[in-house]
Amino acid sequence: MKTAAAIVTNRGGRTCHAAIIARELGVPAVVGTGDATSTIKSGEVVTVSCAEGDSGRVYRGEVGFHVDRSDVGDLARPHTKIMINLGNPDLAFKTSFLPNDGVGLARMEFIISESIRAHPLALLHPEKVSDPQVRAELAELTRNYPMVSTSSSSACPRDWHHRRGVLARPVVVRMSDFKSNEYASLLGGSDFEPTENNPMIGFRGASRYAHPAYEEGFALECQAMLRVRNEMASRTWSS
Repeated sequence: MKTAAAIVTNRGGRTCHAAIIARELGVPAVVGTGDATSTIKSGEVVTVSCAEGDSGRVYRGEVGFHVDRSDVGDLARPHTKIMINLGNPDLAFKTSFLPNDGVGLARMEFIISESIRAHPLALLHPEKVSDPQVRAELAELTRNYPMVSTSSSSACPRDWHHRRGVLARPVVVRMSDFKSNEYASLLGGSDFEPTENNPMIGFRGASRYAHPAYEEGFALECQAMLRVRNEMASRTWSS
């Protein structure tokens, strides 16, 4: 989705996953069209517009446009606190310049999948990874970092540094909520994950955090959060 110019789906509404992630990434998205995948031909040029009211539109061909810019610098701040939904760590610094009262939701998943890229347990126990090539990739990935352990503050994700622009205000963090198949897709993950018929309602979330099969991995997340709060922020976070 990060590489898409726009997103058009057959199904979904304003609160569907595609719409939520598109808003976080700043990508135009028109969802719930019903027949877009059969109406739009592969390779066809279309223009996707989300600037014409409540309903998005998809036009054939490349449609011209203009940009209206408004100066909002003199607008009074509302009494209601406005907090940012910050799913993509790459946008943290840019987003911090928007008027805001902190981060209402920051998610761990993008940091783990995009920057860390390895399964937490594979970092802790590379000797349990069965594929020699994957073990070599893990060694290369971690060669500039101290040995990972559940008692080491080196577990801090690098991308939390990008969030320094908003750390002076409250930040609410949701810890990792991958499904087991998503964890398995991380480097070394297949050696630590079960095969589930329906991962959506399977081994995930809070039930995973305290489970003996993953508690060491969750401890790394907690250690990373502790380092961010104690060393990078001057205000206490909510989590």
